[in-house]
Amino acid sequence: MDKLIITGGVPLQGEIRISGAKNAALPILAATLLADGPVKVGNIPHLQDITTTMELLGRMGVELVVDERMNIEVDCSTIRELFAPYDLVKSMRASILVLGPMLARFGEAVVSLPGGCAIGSRPVNLHIEGLVKMGADVHVEGGYIHAKARRLKATRLVMDLVTVTGTENLMMAATLAEGTTVIENAAREPEVVDLANCLNAMGAKVSGAGSDSISIEGVDALFGTRYDVLPDRIETGTYLAAAAITGGHVRIKDTQPRMLEAVIEKLREAGASVEVGDRWIELDMNGSRPRATNIRTSPYPAFPTDMQAQFTSLNVVSDGTGTISETVFENRFMHVHELQRMGADIQLEGNTAVIRGVNRLTAAPVMATDLRASASLVLAGLVAEGDTVVDRIYHIDRGYESIEEKLAKLGARIRRVPA
Repeated sequence: MDKLIITGGVPLQGEIRISGAKNAALPILAATLLADGPVKVGNIPHLQDITTTMELLGRMGVELVVDERMNIEVDCSTIRELFAPYDLVKSMRASILVLGPMLARFGEAVVSLPGGCAIGSRPVNLHIEGLVKMGADVHVEGGYIHAKARRLKATRLVMDLVTVTGTENLMMAATLAEGTTVIENAAREPEVVDLANCLNAMGAKVSGAGSDSISIEGVDALFGTRYDVLPDRIETGTYLAAAAITGGHVRIKDTQPRMLEAVIEKLREAGASVEVGDRWIELDMNGSRPRATNIRTSPYPAFPTDMQAQFTSLNVVSDGTGTISETVFENRFMHVHELQRMGADIQLEGNTAVIRGVNRLTAAPVMATDLRASASLVLAGLVAEGDTVVDRIYHIDRGYESIEEKLAKLGARIRRVPA
């Protein structure tokens, strides 16, 4: 198990390219199960979660070919078993996304109940209830979801809660259902839109993605295609926050600023000068200390929960007092105790963190507890005095491609070492 060692005190300067979005690539890889022919997916990030998904598909008998640029060609004509085992699903919640496509295309699926980051309860009951309303016979036994259906039937699905994976799973299932399915209170995230665009490239008839009402007209079959995954907005936001916390000046290439409007607005409130183009964002703190901001996480297009931990670290060293309220997950402040070990002044009050900015942080050994918490500790290490050691970084490898190499390219003193 590797560690990251970060020597703080260097303002980040320079230019980096953003990788493809993990949270778009995972459902798109699952969607390849729907296609009659090979699907080639480009701009795939080289991440542990991608490797796990490929292993899961391979275990089913799916044929995968990967080139040196991480373009993945997926051919499901060789599939042997419709089974997603616990030993793979336990490490990654997104594995549940194979349930809808398998059921819709092959008429049955057995999928382990998922695992992933321990950031709160994320039940799959909405996935199951939606499939049952579409005519599937579903039961849970021994930790596995068992689902069968001759052909799913279109219906109107009203989601009790906004759920990204729930929206994606049911949207994929509906592409091969009989009739037109409507998903109300659907997730609006860009990754949902990207999945819909990929499905349409495969011959699906999905409209309304990006709004809270998605319509899917079922078709008899989907076919192979070539599709490139959109850039990772959370990786983009993380590097912008890293530049802001260090008082630096960076240019982020191959991204989509329109996906980050809420984050960019908060960075400007923190004192950053931010300019945007079609595919780039430039942030300059002019060497100044950030100002404290108040954050409240909510589903897209509001401020993303996946940027909460990074802005917690930014507020820790800001001028003034800021509050961060987490409304999406109930257990997403586990990084707070690690930041306090470095000298952060944070008081937790229910789902809100009250943060009084301090003039400096002191390096300490810290432990990553989930993916975005890992990023927040790295950001804190960039400004702490001394050498910060971040342990259990397998979390960060699930969602950030070569984070130490990209930060080093911006001037950070960071290295990966074996535990």
